Amino acid sequence: MITDVAESPKERLADIVRQARPDARVRPCSPLEAERMRAGVDRLARALADQEQVYGVTRGFGPLVEYAAAASDTDQGSGLIAHLGSGQGQPLSPEVCRLVLWIRLNSMRLGHSAVSPEFWDRVAELWNQGFTPVIPRDGTVSASGDLQPLAHAALALAGEGEAWLRDGSGEWRVRPSAQALAALGARPVTWRARQALSFVNGTSVSLAVTLLNHREVLRLSRAVAALTARAVTLLGASPQAYHPGVGHARGQAGQLVAARWIREDLPPDHRRDPARPLQEPYSLRCAPQVIGAVVDQLSVLEDILVREAVGCTDNPVYYEGEFLHAGNFHAMPVGLASDQIGLCLQQIAFLAERQLALLCLPETNGGKPPMLTPVPGRGSGLAGVQLSATSFVARIRQLVYPAGLTALPSNGLNQDHVPMALNGANAVSDAIEQAWLVVGSLAVAVTQYAALTGKSDDSPGVWAELARVSPALAADRPLAPEVRGARDVLARLATELIEREEESADAGYGA
Repeated sequence: MITDVAESPKERLADIVRQARPDARVRPCSPLEAERMRAGVDRLARALADQEQVYGVTRGFGPLVEYAAAASDTDQGSGLIAHLGSGQGQPLSPEVCRLVLWIRLNSMRLGHSAVSPEFWDRVAELWNQGFTPVIPRDGTVSASGDLQPLAHAALALAGEGEAWLRDGSGEWRVRPSAQALAALGARPVTWRARQALSFVNGTSVSLAVTLLNHREVLRLSRAVAALTARAVTLLGASPQAYHPGVGHARGQAGQLVAARWIREDLPPDHRRDPARPLQEPYSLRCAPQVIGAVVDQLSVLEDILVREAVGCTDNPVYYEGEFLHAGNFHAMPVGLASDQIGLCLQQIAFLAERQLALLCLPETNGGKPPMLTPVPGRGSGLAGVQLSATSFVARIRQLVYPAGLTALPSNGLNQDHVPMALNGANAVSDAIEQAWLVVGSLAVAVTQYAALTGKSDDSPGVWAELARVSPALAADRPLAPEVRGARDVLARLATELIEREEESADAGYGA
């Protein structure tokens, strides 16, 4: 029986993104999954025997559906991936490309695509052996799925495109896919019409990028929470803003989580310095509300994105004995989620930039020299770092303009409403790089503040490491390498903190 209630997915986003790792393996089809796949294949064979019309198999693609398909099933399939091989731009990372293929395999194994388990096994085995197609990032509107990037993946599997190969040092290199297949002792895949269509008619590329972006924004949020605690500690700011009672009074789950993150990174005996104001500027006092709001959004979006990753995006879909011609390839769920992730990212970067400004200003940094220089006038300290951080935030705001607002109709009268999901996800991915530089800039600022106030020597763990990355300023020097080094330290710290919490019994950031 069909109901209007969709079950909550059992998988977590963290578990799904692990499938991008080089050593990940896709599990074999279960007997039940294989049975469901064969049922669709058998039903397709009966439909063709009865001369039923099936999109992409007996009819053309897109606006050419009014015309008959090629007489040869393989000509129809190879023609589909050939004409869609129009993607351009830099290749997506190997991590993204591996996740893309895993998501497509997951979609096809559900039995709604009329793809045989034998064909599925062949593609899955290539993936398990490490075959990773090169997928260009630009050139899809994400409406009939991410057609162009997925077609390039299909071309690679057919030995006509490019693939990622890891060398002896573990570095990824681009090679002709025919060479990569030969190295595995594998034959190129031959694409029949239904198999080709089921592969390219999906949201898997925009979804893979968005899943990894989601993960990065969570890491950024955790990093800024740690830096907030460090700034509060060094300044002697009031810890009351992070008291659990504040969050319980409001009842927002993400706020409670963010306040806990900050609180746990404060020294147990931390108290407000009487010289500090009773209420700090919002960039410190409202950090749980800002970071928490992002955490709540990420929690909601995780459910949507995981549903997409474990569901079937294809057209037509085989369901309970019939082929349903519809639009299950339209990436609007991914596109809207990606746009929201971009807006969340901007808030985290903006918060970090404001904390950096607070540390650089004598009116808010406890009367320390402007720009945290030990020699004002003769030196300019972090003036350049702050200017660059301002530029990074401005660039982020350009990049995270909602891609859904840039839609243009295409493909004749067929794709007249499109989500531009991959365009948006790629832009958010670029914005994430800028955001980590803002975090690195703030990390240099708290490190220099600690040095200026003589609080570096007793700093444990990651703060001692940052002191080595960015030693106390005696005179001006180029700080760009130190910003990048501090970024890397905070990225690693955030990863460790998140993974540790996810492994605990109470993992779940929206709970």
